Amino acid sequence: MERRDDFELAGGYRASADHELVGGDFYDVHPATGPDGETLVVLGDVCGKGLEAAVLSGKIRNTLHALAPLADNHERVLNLLNSALLTPDNSRFATLVLASIASREGQLKLRLTCAGHPAPLILRNDGTVLEADTRGMLVGALRQFTARSTEVSLAPGETCLLYTDGLSEARGGPLGQEMFGDERLIDALAQCAQLPAEAVVERMMMLTSEWVTDRKHDDMAVVAITAPRRTHLSAV
Repeated sequence: MERRDDFELAGGYRASADHELVGGDFYDVHPATGPDGETLVVLGDVCGKGLEAAVLSGKIRNTLHALAPLADNHERVLNLLNSALLTPDNSRFATLVLASIASREGQLKLRLTCAGHPAPLILRNDGTVLEADTRGMLVGALRQFTARSTEVSLAPGETCLLYTDGLSEARGGPLGQEMFGDERLIDALAQCAQLPAEAVVERMMMLTSEWVTDRKHDDMAVVAITAPRRTHLSAV
């Protein structure tokens, strides 16, 4: 977990217990290079399983590390990554979400961009959960790539949740084959109102782990970005 005066950042990951199901879920944090810079958070899910997925995940993470200095323009970063992943059979692709974090005007400002990935969820202080208005194509699937970014402000106590579909599509429950689903995911997040980032991640991972128990499941990854209550956000 990362704590700063202006935001908290926490992540959680649960790998599949079945080596044949191990996928390529990952998340990375690229810290701001200066006091006025933006911290870039990347969360992704690559196609395939096992060694193939691990290799592709490594290539994406290394490429994004090199492109991090360009992260003030998410669409440009994703276009460059898309070009780097293209293959003749378009078999190496991934879904991603990018989140750039900065403190502005007493609030936490996020720029969010999805590429074929579930949209981030915004948890307000009153327990309301909203889906961020961002969409985009899979990365590495087609030569033509497009994405739409959105900007979101978090007041102190509010959280943005990035997650992979390993959470929403986790199968379990009383009968063992029911998906956790978007509705349960949103309800679970709503119960985390005004909690710190680490507690949000712990609760989300606990609930989905209890849902699947010891059954087979895909990788699960989640990142919470929270504007802390205990410290006043300084305006830039």
